[in-house]
Amino acid sequence: MTGQQSSFANGPYAGRKLGEAWLEMPVEWRGTSVRDSALFPILTKFIFAEDKLSVQVHPDDEYAAKHESAAGGLGKTEMWYVLRSRPGAEVLAGLKTHVTREGFQKAIAGANTEECLEHVPLAEGEAIFIPAGTAHTIGPGLVLCEIQQHSDLTYRVYDYNRRDAQGRARELHVEKALEVMRFGPQTCGKLRPLRMEREGARESYFVLCAYFATEKWEFDTPISRSTSPQRFELLIILGGRGRIVWPGNQIDYRPAQAWLLPAALGTYGMNPASYTSLLRTYVPGNTMDYETYFSERGVGKAEWMSLVR
Repeated sequence: MTGQQSSFANGPYAGRKLGEAWLEMPVEWRGTSVRDSALFPILTKFIFAEDKLSVQVHPDDEYAAKHESAAGGLGKTEMWYVLRSRPGAEVLAGLKTHVTREGFQKAIAGANTEECLEHVPLAEGEAIFIPAGTAHTIGPGLVLCEIQQHSDLTYRVYDYNRRDAQGRARELHVEKALEVMRFGPQTCGKLRPLRMEREGARESYFVLCAYFATEKWEFDTPISRSTSPQRFELLIILGGRGRIVWPGNQIDYRPAQAWLLPAALGTYGMNPASYTSLLRTYVPGNTMDYETYFSERGVGKAEWMSLVR
């Protein structure tokens, strides 16, 4: 997981918490697009779902800034990439189009909120986008990598009447949830990645939104890439081992690690000892950067604009 309490294992901030180190990082680390951000802007985590999670929803930035300033004042848009999926595993994401606020309130009271939600089967290698305001829950049998805005604001509307060891139910936040929940047309759903071969790697581009862009890289021979002065990069190793190399340095990587690459790092290499797959995520800059990037690779605007959420 990368979050405020995550610790650096190496580098100039070794042993420091990400949250405190971020406050000291110069623009050469942060990048120009997030130079003024008070919080490290992306939170990543692995989710191992062996039981249904609560039915919940997250607020957007506008609502959070107005009503949740003490909790950071940031909304929560997220995506999930599927690492493992048992047969029949699914998430419930987004309300069915006929569901109204009044109907959903009745469903909560009648303990049948699942009937209001769309059931979305998920297989290994698929991803789904969950913008703020989307009612959702994760079903059992899934291992997910979650990439999200750096916010923990969650409004639970139903928790299957579960109790803790002391017989207490978890707190629900029904009124707030109904205020922020999206009714009518939904904007969540499975992502259809744009795939291409580029300089030794198979690249899958999943999403480009205001808060994060996410790609998957797969390769079994050395590749060379470069950071941008606009943004740091996070590389989340899904599988494989090898070395990250840059001028005068090298370091080993392995599965389940997250590597923070400074914006000013420049050219670096990934030298795999075995087949490697990873997720690359970052805070996007100007959309025009992507128009140039994709047009140079023969990808039309209509095609790459399908990634924009």
